[in-house]
Amino acid sequence: MMSTITWIILAGAIVTFLTRVGGHLILSRFERIHYRVEAGLNAVPAAVLTTLVAPTAFTNSWQEFTTLLFSGLIATRLSMVPTFCLGAACIILLRYFFPI
Repeated sequence: MMSTITWIILAGAIVTFLTRVGGHLILSRFERIHYRVEAGLNAVPAAVLTTLVAPTAFTNSWQEFTTLLFSGLIATRLSMVPTFCLGAACIILLRYFFPI
């Protein structure tokens, strides 16, 4: 017999799969996508990232906020992988040298 957690994980996986397939099926019916729809879809990753990062940066210590500012600054000049690595190094060093 499967536990409640297993059912929740399976339900989440099925809903995620259906959402992605449904979006693909709907968008594949159009030959061209309106530029506003495309701009909205391109903005989704940044919106999701903001909802994940902002609460942590503004409700925790100054180290997270400083790392967010640092990562935002270097993201204007570097690609994603160096930005991620430097941001991770920044939070690790700040937490190591300035423990709270």
